[in-house]
Amino acid sequence: MTDKQRILIVDDSEMNRSILAGMLEEEYDILEAENGSEGMAMLQKHGTGISLVLLDIVMPVMDGFGVLNAMNKYHWIEDIPVIMISAERGSGHIERAFELGVIDFISRPFDSRIVHRRVVNTILLYAKQKKLAGMVAEQIFEKEHNSSLMIDILSHIVEFRNGESGLHVRHVHTLTEIMLRTLTQKTDRYRLSEADISIISTASALHDIGKIAIPEEILNKPGRFTPEEFEIMKTHSMVGAEMLKDLPAYQEEPLVRAAYEICRWHHERWDGRGYPDGLREDEIPISAQIVALADVYDALTSERVYKPAFTHEQAVDMILNGKCGTFNPMVMDCLRDCADQIVEELSGDSLQRRSQREMQNVARELHKHKELTASERTLELLEHERMKYSFFASLTEEIQFEYTLNPPSLLLSTWGAEKLGLPEALMDPYQDELANAIILVRDRDNLADALHSTTPGNPVVQYDCKLNVGGEERWHRIIARASWSSEEPPRYCGCIGKAMDIHSSRLHLEQLEQQASHDGLTGLLNQAYAKKRVRQRLEDRPGGRYALAILDLDNFKQANDTYGHMFGDQVLKFVADRLRHSIRGGDIAARVGGDEFLIFLEYKTDLESTIKGVYERLSGGCYEKFPISASMGVASAEAVGTDYDALFRCADQALYMVKKHGKGHYRYYHEENDQMDRAISAVSPIDGADGAGAARREEADT
Repeated sequence: MTDKQRILIVDDSEMNRSILAGMLEEEYDILEAENGSEGMAMLQKHGTGISLVLLDIVMPVMDGFGVLNAMNKYHWIEDIPVIMISAERGSGHIERAFELGVIDFISRPFDSRIVHRRVVNTILLYAKQKKLAGMVAEQIFEKEHNSSLMIDILSHIVEFRNGESGLHVRHVHTLTEIMLRTLTQKTDRYRLSEADISIISTASALHDIGKIAIPEEILNKPGRFTPEEFEIMKTHSMVGAEMLKDLPAYQEEPLVRAAYEICRWHHERWDGRGYPDGLREDEIPISAQIVALADVYDALTSERVYKPAFTHEQAVDMILNGKCGTFNPMVMDCLRDCADQIVEELSGDSLQRRSQREMQNVARELHKHKELTASERTLELLEHERMKYSFFASLTEEIQFEYTLNPPSLLLSTWGAEKLGLPEALMDPYQDELANAIILVRDRDNLADALHSTTPGNPVVQYDCKLNVGGEERWHRIIARASWSSEEPPRYCGCIGKAMDIHSSRLHLEQLEQQASHDGLTGLLNQAYAKKRVRQRLEDRPGGRYALAILDLDNFKQANDTYGHMFGDQVLKFVADRLRHSIRGGDIAARVGGDEFLIFLEYKTDLESTIKGVYERLSGGCYEKFPISASMGVASAEAVGTDYDALFRCADQALYMVKKHGKGHYRYYHEENDQMDRAISAVSPIDGADGAGAARREEADT
């Protein structure tokens, strides 16, 4: 990545661009655009990463005045200086360019020394302005951060003696700010400014400062208060107010006045039944009303020495139904409106959310400084980039895009642009013929309506439609996240997202399912999935006649030891292929592990002929130099029942008896006395079974 500052040259003459680039490329990173539309796309793509624009006036598609008009409309001219380059010397052209924000004028033919000096001077001038704006932003951010730090410290000081969570003060501060902002959206009755919201939210941290004077045995009592103890506890509101009133200075400070109101009256109630003064309705300052509700909500949802925590839903229901005292109906409406936001703000990474709120407050503060709008936009861009790349980090390599409403532009990932046959940056994609050929107008408008209907708390939409990719219509799933501004009320700004080919996605899911359910070497089912399939078959068709067989390759270790493990893998694949062709379509075959395989089959009348046919097709012959021989144990549902684990254990016992007495044949498990008493093929009957096979299997599974 280059450390050079970046200059964009917008000129339809390749010769002019080459001359200017040659003058500046040693010191600067040069971007080139051959008309105004391409220049706008680059400005949108690179944002404030461009330090200067050298702009021609007379160009096709979009001329220089069109670029300047757009840069003014979207306030880019405040961030990015523009030097006009033209052979036009008419005063009308030059005067109009300066009115539109051009900072300097260079005429053709070019003098390299003049071009270089004017470029350097302009970039230095704007760099100083940006540095000044950055210093102001740092000071405001430091103020916000210190205020936040003060609240955290105060939380621990006030609550050091209290059984409450150390987060109580922080939660009340957050809840107060959320509800005040919601209140200002509902009514202008209380005339709350941004400064008022900030002061009241900060002052809320002092609401319980009077508890310092309450004896600890009362403060942390696990049960109900006696009437006398409750009277003592109630004094904390007046004690806190008096502490603030007795401050030797700062009595006229808005923060101290707000803190006094909150300390004294945050236990008053709308119906006049609160304390200490029995105020009612709007006799109670709105600051105390909001903090009172925030205090009650957090007390309900937090664990205390005298009670467990209630859920968010329970707490809201109790407050709205008057189980915790009476509140201003409008304030309770605010609680209803912002209930989802409260859950979101109080959950997750509190440090991250606090950082986001501090960033939003910095942007609001900078908004008051008209001369620093460039820095405000920079902050907004940084916040947007943070959100965008966090979202994209969770995406796979699909058609990724970013759409901005103001200005209307579409940015595509390199991979997505190549797949769709579009440039990476499109200005006003609604008017672009290529873009309109990709998606139907109806689908485009439906997606736009869905995005406009989102909220900052629920910004993601999913939409299925056909896209024309390479001349072929294919169904795609579009997943997009709406972007919302940090102002109040939030404003829809555009979206970021991806479009994925549904057919390809299904194939990918099928591949994942195949990997989860099948053995990677042989392609047969794995044991876990075979067990699931067998159980499902037994449950769906309980009246069938079933048998489960386990087979083991004889002398397989010699294949690995003599010819190597790669050869051994080929033997396993060969046997698996034989196994597929030895059973019917409805039967189940799986690799248990190593050189052991499982077969589950259904037979109509004669189990013996079925098993014998399968065994003979499996065993015999060679794979290259290695003879294929197998031992097999069989358990029928008639003998042991339809429990999978019982079938598997008994087939394993039968296999054990086969291997114990010579290999190369198969046996059935017989239920009577837990013995194998009947052998098929050229094997004589053998009495008894010690169950060692089952024990060995269970130990291996463990």
